[in-house]
Amino acid sequence: MNAITKRPESLLDVTMHYCPGCGHSVAHRLIAETMDELKIRERTVVVAPVGCAVFADKYFNCDSIQGPHGRGPAIATGIKRAKPDSIVFSYQGDGDLASIGMAEIVHAAARGENITVIFINNAIYGMTGGQMAPTTLVGQTATTAPKGRNPLLQGFPMNISEMLSKLESPRYIERVSVDSAPNVIKAKKAIKKAFENQVNKIGFSFVEVLSICPTNWGVTPLKGLDFLREKMMPQYPLGVFKDEKESVAQKIQEGK
Repeated sequence: MNAITKRPESLLDVTMHYCPGCGHSVAHRLIAETMDELKIRERTVVVAPVGCAVFADKYFNCDSIQGPHGRGPAIATGIKRAKPDSIVFSYQGDGDLASIGMAEIVHAAARGENITVIFINNAIYGMTGGQMAPTTLVGQTATTAPKGRNPLLQGFPMNISEMLSKLESPRYIERVSVDSAPNVIKAKKAIKKAFENQVNKIGFSFVEVLSICPTNWGVTPLKGLDFLREKMMPQYPLGVFKDEKESVAQKIQEGK
């Protein structure tokens, strides 16, 4: 029998540590497939986060670096400016990017750095024990909000894609999900476009990926998928929030 699919060359043949149902492994696969298809593996650098994806550097078959919590976009900026021919992507969770690293992601986007950011949103801090994240939903329980998030005390959830799309410099921002086969296919297209933009020097690209965290949500993977579809998606609707075809430099030169 002939194999119809195989492990991407950009993904190492090792066992991942992620919990059953977690979407990180799916996102890793989509990124690795993209690297193979675009033939960019040998010049790609992944900036691994502190968090559930802390071992991402052990899974991708490319150069990697791991930085302090939340600093991925700043590190990616330094690498890209020092080695502009490299392809650099920062891979981050919601606690990492939306809380500790909020300044870094906003300013990297505002500067229009020609990097790619993959943002995994599971509405909770994963590795550190299930604390409330900036993306935790109203009423959703967490170890630091045992009675559920109360907007009068803790504010409302932060919609990062919508917020970044209001900035002038970002070129491409889309929110996708890995909860079903059709949505995984759409997520792959978005991730590939984000990397193609960097290859073509279009500028800052950002893909938010909705995922589940059955362990810290205290549910089965199937119940987690129900929660994502029924609760998360109304708060975080899927779609393209920004898609510019030309770089900021081109826009300025054309006097737009």
